Amino acid sequence: MGLSGDTGSEHDATGSVMASAAPSEVYAASDAYVSQYAALDPTGATAVGIDDHPTALTDYSPEALEERSNLAKSALLALKGIETTETRDRIASAFMQERLSVGLSLESLGEQYRDLNVLGGPIQATREVFDLMPRENEADWDQISVRMSGVAASLASVRSTLESGIQRGLLAPSRQVEGVARQCAAWAGTTGMQPFFISVASEFDRSGIESSALKASLKENAERATQAYAEIAEFLSEKYLPASTPVDGVGRERYAAFSRLYNGAKLDLDEAYEWGWAELERIEEQMTTLAERILPGAALSEVVDLLETDPSRSIEGPDAFRGWLQELLDKTISDLNETHFDIPERVQRVEAMIAPPGGGAAMYYTGPSEDFSRPGRTWYPTQGHTRFPLWGEVSTCYHEGVPGHHLQIAQVVHLGERLTRFQRTLGWNSGHGEGWALYAERLMGELGYLEVPDYEFGMLRAHALRAVRVIVDIGMHLGLRIPSTEKEFAGEVWTPEIGLAFAIERSRFPSEMMSFEIDRYLGLPGQAISYKIGERVWLEAREASKQQHGGAFDLKAWHAFALDLGPLGLDLLKKELAEFRPGP
Repeated sequence: MGLSGDTGSEHDATGSVMASAAPSEVYAASDAYVSQYAALDPTGATAVGIDDHPTALTDYSPEALEERSNLAKSALLALKGIETTETRDRIASAFMQERLSVGLSLESLGEQYRDLNVLGGPIQATREVFDLMPRENEADWDQISVRMSGVAASLASVRSTLESGIQRGLLAPSRQVEGVARQCAAWAGTTGMQPFFISVASEFDRSGIESSALKASLKENAERATQAYAEIAEFLSEKYLPASTPVDGVGRERYAAFSRLYNGAKLDLDEAYEWGWAELERIEEQMTTLAERILPGAALSEVVDLLETDPSRSIEGPDAFRGWLQELLDKTISDLNETHFDIPERVQRVEAMIAPPGGGAAMYYTGPSEDFSRPGRTWYPTQGHTRFPLWGEVSTCYHEGVPGHHLQIAQVVHLGERLTRFQRTLGWNSGHGEGWALYAERLMGELGYLEVPDYEFGMLRAHALRAVRVIVDIGMHLGLRIPSTEKEFAGEVWTPEIGLAFAIERSRFPSEMMSFEIDRYLGLPGQAISYKIGERVWLEAREASKQQHGGAFDLKAWHAFALDLGPLGLDLLKKELAEFRPGP
């Protein structure tokens, strides 16, 4: 089910672009912005599937940041001057204006001068972009080598902006500096791991390509890139860290701005904090009931211990685990296609991958390139583990794959010119996307795919974690007090130490993961809440539509309508989902 007032091209049943009308002013303005932005941020462009500049890396210097800011201001001004009458134009323009405006508001607070966090930023992006580059032929390897030659300059530009931040008094927290420095040291091989770029270059030896010149250039550029990461690690530890701020929380004003970025909504943060507590209590009650089916009479901690340690509930070895994930992804697509979703043929391919070591602890997804030559991929960081309990991985696979991130993101790419290029590439919103993925976990339970109690318990634990995030993220950044009704820490003001102890106990995830999680929350204010806040919007919108249409409500049609909207901030999503009408 599509939108009314179509502009741009249409697609046949295979997804091929059919005859195209001239683009509207909104679509033309969007395309122009994305093309110019990709040239100014080629690393980010590759990350979202734009392959216009496959050998370049991004300049993160203050001058380059200002150039990108000016581009956003110019595009925003152009969009405001375009009158929209078609549905697609109206949605595309409103969404792009909202995204650009939020980004500029953060720049007005100087956030670009202290962009260091353990989950993702310029330093991580410069390494992670190489995960996304093809390695199939000599031309691919040549592009990798050329791009490696730019690593040192890209990291030097990051350093120049951080140094400018020091001069301006705009400083990243010490916790984030230390965490990113450790990541850089790991990728440089100074912590005993194989250097990341050396490992990439070594893959060329197994490619079967005979080119001594290319082999030599890869080796040289890999060594230079490795040295660049060693140097940025040293800079962070020895020069930036002494100047960094010991204060982790960002306060209410900055948090509100970040929450608009990640959620696309103006939130009542105090109400969200209270709702998070109520949601956690509701989930824990469900977990207690389900635990009786798994291990009658046992405490929740005992159930978790059984699921974690029982060899019959685990898989040994990363390769076997990756194979299991791939099989689950493929089976889920086969089961859901034509029953609960109509999944286009080229969206039916998604690859399970083991993530390179040294990064974050959480599973993640990368979308396909615009032409689908690079498929969507789920990435699992093993963190050195060789045994993988399965109870928590089924719903996570649904979250990252289908019907979660892959179906949502790859569907947007598949829609092609029915959406603007901004919507298809740069328009990701965490509240919309992570909210959908969390909703997808719950949906699979509703559809009967979590009938094994272990797997349903794993889904509930994942949802408890997301409720914990709402509580802890808002609590730590705003300096709120813990309710007096709580058994632990009653009446105390949130600190990272209390946050970690609370998160370990109430999420029931391993302490090593939760230690990273707390660092992540403190480095990305407002992002951690987007999962549960987003799911809340998706569920409320679905229920509102059910109430409105009664027996005529069609869930498959509602999902198709929702996914065809493309990414939206949560405020816009609520507004547009209210326009759903069942029927042809």
